[in-house]
Amino acid sequence: MKAVAFDRYGSAEELQYRELEKPIAKSNELLVRIRASSINPVDWKIRQGHLQLLTGFNFPRIVGSDISGVVVEVGPEVTKFQPGDEVYTFLNPVNGGACAEYAAVPESSAGFKPKNITHAEAAAVPIAGLTALQALRDLGEIQAGNKVLINGASGGVGTFAVQIAKAMNAEVTGVCSAKNLDFVKGLGADLVLDYAEIDFTKQSEKYDIILDAVGTKTFAECEKVLQSEGVYISTLPSFDNLAPMLTSWLLPGKKAKFILANANPADLGFLRELIESEKVEPIVDRTYSLAEVAAAHAYSETGRAAGKIAIVIEEVISH
Repeated sequence: MKAVAFDRYGSAEELQYRELEKPIAKSNELLVRIRASSINPVDWKIRQGHLQLLTGFNFPRIVGSDISGVVVEVGPEVTKFQPGDEVYTFLNPVNGGACAEYAAVPESSAGFKPKNITHAEAAAVPIAGLTALQALRDLGEIQAGNKVLINGASGGVGTFAVQIAKAMNAEVTGVCSAKNLDFVKGLGADLVLDYAEIDFTKQSEKYDIILDAVGTKTFAECEKVLQSEGVYISTLPSFDNLAPMLTSWLLPGKKAKFILANANPADLGFLRELIESEKVEPIVDRTYSLAEVAAAHAYSETGRAAGKIAIVIEEVISH
């Protein structure tokens, strides 16, 4: 099968479009013909070698996590899916494997693809959408009427977080760059702040939930603008937030938490319902082919994407 992989850590130039062995589905797995993937910052951080302690030195490594595609085979223990089903999910980012024509997917982490969107749009959902959902609902315990601030509201996680928070009837403030103010307003945000002009941590407004989707603010900076029982959630683990996360877990009052998304059928189904009812729309900034993954990584690294970057994997004859 065709895939994009690298043989050593480094720049996007290490990525090669090449022929690799097609995976074999285990008894509890689906073999999925991947129609689309998408880029997440973790993909190029892994490629650069920032997570070597987790990812190790087994090469070649196929990049990518998000997938949307069609089931072509099922293992004998699989009960909920059959060949021909359209599915979406994400693979463990540590192992990768999404920027390829096929992937073996555990049944326990797959969901049925939303019917009203393309594979490219569906592939934009899993990591970013589940991160936003699980951060707001599970860690933030979001309630109708809550004041929620999304830092990085125009990015992959941010665009989902704004829409999910509005679908849950929260009052949403989005923080982004000047060029994306109207874009984030269009997603449903009640108020949008230009981070270059306004530092939300120095304002008088207090929030029930602050989701830092870009990891540019610490709990210490955000604490003063949290309500007395407010929750700060970061998508990036950092040394600065480690102590507050430990102490706030033990003590009452304001909380600092870190979100690590979990792929499961129930939450993929929840997102599917939001998308099919048109309460949430995946935002795709640009689309690249499988052979252009290196260029997609380079664009993602600029930090300028509004929404997600999709990888469309062309229909080819099976190898």
